[in-house]
Amino acid sequence: MTATAAPAQGFEAYVRERGDALWRAAWLLTGDKGHAEDLVQTALAKTWSRYNTFDNNHHFEAYVRTTIYRTYVSWWRKLSWRNETPVEQHRDAGTPDAHSELKMDMLRAMDTLPRMQRTVLVLRYFEDRSVAEVAELLGIPENTVKTHARRGCAAIRESVHFAQES
Repeated sequence: MTATAAPAQGFEAYVRERGDALWRAAWLLTGDKGHAEDLVQTALAKTWSRYNTFDNNHHFEAYVRTTIYRTYVSWWRKLSWRNETPVEQHRDAGTPDAHSELKMDMLRAMDTLPRMQRTVLVLRYFEDRSVAEVAELLGIPENTVKTHARRGCAAIRESVHFAQES
């Protein structure tokens, strides 16, 4: 086995093991299966050459996730994603379960948020990151993270997408 084959095999094993988790994070950001796949693929393409410079897969995953979030924000700033025209299809719903209606309501509510609020909420509450980590990942001040989180949570609480109980 050559010296370049070992890191390549390690990277492939890493992608097989952690690819679904990376895709889920990207899907929470984008709300679209195709965009999530593109986002993960782009992030992995940007990071694969650095795989053998990390001492373990946990550190490499942090690097990949940072690349996913920064790439997402970069794409969000470009007009290409904002100029897309919605079609009469529902978002990717995932696997139905006992809480699928609540999940769909949450996804619809998240869809209404501005992208930066959505990104902050995904990082803070789905990825369980601290305010400082989110600020560092996105390159914004901590108070801006707090503001986006507060406004995003308020918007979700007030969303018309949640079934109103009488």
